[in-house]
Amino acid sequence: MSMPRLLALLAVCTPALGAGPNLGTPISPAELAAWDIFALPNGKGLPTGSGTMAQGAPIYAQKCAYCHGDQGKGGISAALVGAPPIKSLDSPKTIANFWPYPTTVFDFIRRAMPWQQPRSLTDDEVYALTAYILALNKIIGEQDVMNAQTLPKVKMPNRDGFIPRFPDKMPPGPDRDM
Repeated sequence: MSMPRLLALLAVCTPALGAGPNLGTPISPAELAAWDIFALPNGKGLPTGSGTMAQGAPIYAQKCAYCHGDQGKGGISAALVGAPPIKSLDSPKTIANFWPYPTTVFDFIRRAMPWQQPRSLTDDEVYALTAYILALNKIIGEQDVMNAQTLPKVKMPNRDGFIPRFPDKMPPGPDRDM
């Protein structure tokens, strides 16, 4: 291509490139806040509310058992309890043998469950379901209350099975403080 043609092409294309693709619409801070729901392993981002296994049992029966089976033992979707320790990549993964942080369980339930109505659960329902699932896995006691203070303190069986990408966001342990 000759130099005059290249300069002409650049002159025509440069304003278009600077303008961007003009996709989407601006979002307000209030609209963004509704989707800015995250729960870090150290508990940052957890909402107010609480729940127990007893409160979670009827919610689970109504909204989760169809897919995950009676007491989380599996149905048309994955089991939440009952798998042995992971020995290979093909091993079944459940809450107790795979998930490293209880806040991740909370965050996943809050964002994605029930699958046909994600984000339809209240924060209290999510805490109750988290307590129910953790108690079924014998990670917490049946009377334990899960909330923003207690949930990050729960030590998951596979907590040390991962190398954290952001160590400063991890819950306290023997080698780190909150």
